[in-house]
Amino acid sequence: MHLTHRIALRPTPEQADYFKRACGTARRVWNWALAEWNRQYAAGQKPNAMALKRQFNAIKYSDPAWLDENGQPWLEGIHRDAHSQPFAHLQKAWKRFFKQIEEGARIAPQDKALRRKLREQGVKLAYPPTFKKKGKCRDSFYVANDKFSVSGQTIRLPKIGDVAMTESLRFEGKILGATVCRTADRWFVAIQVEVPDAVFCRPRKGNGVVGVDLGVKAAATLSTGEVIEAPKPLKAALRRLRIRSRRLSRKLEAAKVAAGFNPKGTLPKGARLPVSSNRQKSAQALARLHARIANIRADFIHKLTTRLCRENQAVVIEDLNVKGMLANERLARAISDVGFGMFRSQMEYKAQRYGTRLVFAERWYPSSRLCSVCGWKHETLTLGEREWTCPECGTHHDRDLNAAINLQRLATETALPVASPSGNGGAAAERVSAVVGKVTPVRDEHSHRDGSGQEENRAHFCALS
Repeated sequence: MHLTHRIALRPTPEQADYFKRACGTARRVWNWALAEWNRQYAAGQKPNAMALKRQFNAIKYSDPAWLDENGQPWLEGIHRDAHSQPFAHLQKAWKRFFKQIEEGARIAPQDKALRRKLREQGVKLAYPPTFKKKGKCRDSFYVANDKFSVSGQTIRLPKIGDVAMTESLRFEGKILGATVCRTADRWFVAIQVEVPDAVFCRPRKGNGVVGVDLGVKAAATLSTGEVIEAPKPLKAALRRLRIRSRRLSRKLEAAKVAAGFNPKGTLPKGARLPVSSNRQKSAQALARLHARIANIRADFIHKLTTRLCRENQAVVIEDLNVKGMLANERLARAISDVGFGMFRSQMEYKAQRYGTRLVFAERWYPSSRLCSVCGWKHETLTLGEREWTCPECGTHHDRDLNAAINLQRLATETALPVASPSGNGGAAAERVSAVVGKVTPVRDEHSHRDGSGQEENRAHFCALS
């Protein structure tokens, strides 16, 4: 099993300068490889990463485009891993693109408005690799496992020596590699480690079965009746975000005017604005605020998903169409602020660690419309109705709690039937009496147990080393 520990670094100014140059090297090599790939493909050839890498190695120390003003190869000052890994990343990106095409995806058009329209229509798009621009892409570079070492709160990297870390590496095992990246004005190293199962698995503290209904009003409503509110960091910081964005925008417009460009237009290709310390400070302040928002959201999701997997042997969630939900302009910001996609991805990998059975209810399962007491289905329930009363049994329901209870039942033998679009037509109100859809359990992928999962003895789950 593989685990990755992301640790903040405390580099000296000289080390931070090397990090910037290494990231710039990786970005420029990626752009060169992509341009060469496109040229060869247009010429009818079949490019591959290894051939491009050999071609680049033959010219990187002699081609004038890769020499400094003194005619010296500046790549000699950067470790080779930074300019060799982009070829493997490019190969992986093209494989993913062609795989999506084979699966029926449509090549994304160049027009952004047309792409947005196709996404709103539910058309799956495949995006080919694109060129990276400084300041518009993630700054990172790779270091192979045999080129660095970790000792306590220090990591020794090639070319620059020991770099201080804010904490020690948590996992013991075979180190597979590391990636140094930047978020706002902070540097991090993500170390990938291959660990034994005894270290990967974590013991659970409970054997509950819970249904989780995600929402905007409340981040999660559990079938136990507990309502968990989201911190909504974007909403809380939106005013400051707008102020800092306007500050940076004004400085950019002033720099364009000073350079003779249209302040409201885009810069011509290859044009560069004069360096401004105040503009850089303003950009860093905006980036720090964005990072803070992301950190608050990630901290909340991590704590929630860890708690759900640690305290329950089975968790049921809905298979939400997050991309489709984001097409709603009125709800897109609130949905993004909660982090539905992050919640699911973390639940998937943490369920493996805790031996928790993770069940997905299909997208058309009417969890909110089914009465959790008698099974009557409210066909006309709208999104604005937060509470409703069942005319069959007279039970008064909270919309989110009722949905969570219905989801919980999908993990038991007494689960209510699942409805699909083909079985929802007909009368305006009906009792669902037959299974007309499906539930997608992923127990084989996210559980280390056999049997029903109701065992009381948890000694065979996962043992800590």
